[in-house]
Amino acid sequence: MVQKRLIIIGGGASGFFCAVNAAARNPGLKITIVEKQSKVLQKIKVSGGGRCNVTNACTDNAVLIQKYPRGKAFLKKAFQQFSTTDTMDWFEKRGVRLKAEPDGRVFPVSNSSQTIIDCLVNEVSKHSIEVMLQTEIVMVEKHKGEFVLQTKSAHILKSDYLFVACGGFPKIEQYNWLKKLGHTVAIPVPSLFTFNMPKHPITELMGVVVENATLKIVGSKLSEQGPVLITHWGLSGPAVLRLSAWGAMELAAKNYEFAILVNWLSTNENDLRTQWNALRNKQGHLQMKSRNPFGLPNRLWDFLLLVSEINPEIRWAELPSKQQNKLITLLTTHEFTVKGKTTFKEEFVTSGGINLEEIDAETMQSKLVEGLYFGGEILNIDGITGGFNFQNAWTCGFIAAKQFGTN
Repeated sequence: MVQKRLIIIGGGASGFFCAVNAAARNPGLKITIVEKQSKVLQKIKVSGGGRCNVTNACTDNAVLIQKYPRGKAFLKKAFQQFSTTDTMDWFEKRGVRLKAEPDGRVFPVSNSSQTIIDCLVNEVSKHSIEVMLQTEIVMVEKHKGEFVLQTKSAHILKSDYLFVACGGFPKIEQYNWLKKLGHTVAIPVPSLFTFNMPKHPITELMGVVVENATLKIVGSKLSEQGPVLITHWGLSGPAVLRLSAWGAMELAAKNYEFAILVNWLSTNENDLRTQWNALRNKQGHLQMKSRNPFGLPNRLWDFLLLVSEINPEIRWAELPSKQQNKLITLLTTHEFTVKGKTTFKEEFVTSGGINLEEIDAETMQSKLVEGLYFGGEILNIDGITGGFNFQNAWTCGFIAAKQFGTN
């Protein structure tokens, strides 16, 4: 019997996971991973600050799917086949010890993404899977039940099955080779980006972290709470990245120019005003600069006093009502104008991609082209930070790997 061939486009998490699981299930399948870059698994390498946020410890799928701004219904079915628990079990069985941090993010105990890379590369080697680097696919056609792929260098590859896991593209034109197969694409826009506030004085506080702030987009229902990092270009940190994911389409429509309100305390203004007299009486003899009762970083507190036109030497009991009101407003509704975004190439995430209505969530197979499968970020699925995008990649890859026929 003629040996069946599987080509996987994309040497990232989903592509590798599909390859090694397909090979384990079907030793007779000839598998080739095609990667346009000179290295594989680069997003794994840089994720989580080089530690690789493998997945999330959330085991309740109903809760898990709420972490995806796009793709909930699709993933509800998919996660029934391969969940976060399955991911952790898979790596643990291959000698990768994992740990869950208090916020639910799961990392290798080694705190090194290389541990995950080594595991996947070893599996590829064990199953004799071919990896072709610096090979960009520019055209895919199907003739007489066979996929014919043309590379940028005009080389021709052929396969019986095709799994597309090349990640999301930032420009709609980059999907043209897939659109020619009949698929439609939700317009891609960036997700998971930071907010730029050019030349705003607060950027001089770069490096300051507020552990629990609340951000709200003015004129929108978009809001998020959590750690915020002040950078030399604006605001970043988990709360900002999550907000950018939920607001990806809306903020793109605004051309990334909008106003945000930051509540540095995550306490509403009325409650703070109610508590203020007690705070003032308790700290009346202290200078405003000496200590803030809110646990804010000192550099931020000094900045807020400056913007409120408060003499840092003044005592709490002597604080004029005008400056007091201004400080309370800044603490709870500090308004900033955002002009632009910053994304990081290696960790770039898109909302948009192949429309999910055209993909079978039970198999990852195209409903339009038999033998064509999709996985990971090329689909119109994206999650917030916390290991959710990798979980989508593992799940898609594993499900697709179960579909390929024997030789």
